[in-house]
Amino acid sequence: MKRKTTVATLEQEMRSELTFHPMDQFIVKPLFGDGPVHWYTPTNATLWMAIAVLAIFFMLVIGTRGRAVVPSRAQSIAELSYGFIHKMVEDVAGKDALKFFPYIFTVFLFIVFSNFLGLLPRGFTTTSHIAVTGLLAIAVFVAVTVIGFVKNGAGFLSLFWVASAPLALRPILAIIEIISYFVRPVSHSIRLAGNMMAGHAVMKVFAAFAPLILFSGVGIAVTPLSILAITAMYGLEVLVAFIQAYVFTILTCVYLRDALHPAH
Repeated sequence: MKRKTTVATLEQEMRSELTFHPMDQFIVKPLFGDGPVHWYTPTNATLWMAIAVLAIFFMLVIGTRGRAVVPSRAQSIAELSYGFIHKMVEDVAGKDALKFFPYIFTVFLFIVFSNFLGLLPRGFTTTSHIAVTGLLAIAVFVAVTVIGFVKNGAGFLSLFWVASAPLALRPILAIIEIISYFVRPVSHSIRLAGNMMAGHAVMKVFAAFAPLILFSGVGIAVTPLSILAITAMYGLEVLVAFIQAYVFTILTCVYLRDALHPAH
């Protein structure tokens, strides 16, 4: 009887240790100690943002310092990234938007590196937090709004006046356009954070099924399926990590085009 009780207790302890909490991976924790998190507290989020910045520095500065005719891998990635975003800005926002290319390029690299670093084991996905994506989106919103008024003056307000619509509908459409304009930073930030958070949470949920093989015969069938699902989701997340950086950047270009050419 005592033997059975001991085995049951041990199994219960193993079950509690193998309990997964999918959202725990997004908790911001201090790097040192277990105290409260203040604005000045070094956290896992600030650590991984710093790692992203360092990775960008090594790729663009260290990786391209040789400027070889036959480029290294780092130089090739840097040149491809540069050309890709440069063409995006020119095609979407126009040649007069190229003066803002350094900022857009920086935003793209920060997001794409943060996304991919979050896929590393024990990594932290900083772009899964609204505090990060929201700040990026607000910075874009404020920048394009200021650029729009500086370049066009009061003419920037023509962005909200649909001249091609019937006169009776124009005031209603103007209200809708104004609301949609101020909603931009919300949708801009939530799209990125939501996609990154959802994918990582789903992978963690699938991972919870893998240890079932230790407890029942059903786990023998469930565990391989769980591993396949995790592998498939990881491959999808690699794709999503790039796509979401691309979407955030191209929307930035679209907003910049509206600021430079509101009549269009």
